[in-house]
Amino acid sequence: MLFNIDKCKVMHLGYNNCQADYYMDTVQLQKVDEERDLEMLVSNDLKWKNQCIAKVKQALHKSLVRPHLEYCTPIFNPYLIKDIKMIENVSHKAHSGH
Repeated sequence: MLFNIDKCKVMHLGYNNCQADYYMDTVQLQKVDEERDLEMLVSNDLKWKNQCIAKVKQALHKSLVRPHLEYCTPIFNPYLIKDIKMIENVSHKAHSGH
């Protein structure tokens, strides 16, 4: 399988990770703390706060709020009360016309 080295990145997970450098064809891969893939924003702490913030911002600027809030929600499944409330507030604002 061929890989586009410019698009390959490394995300280190875990507190005890030694954060080694990784190379492909002698090119060091870029280290990232957060990456977007298939409209999902994944962070190295595996928390979904930034994904929730991104979805709320996107939904506030679109006329069809619900599809934006529900896209991939089963995957990132916000479990922290503050993240759930953030998303629910957008839905309430959309229904009340604010």
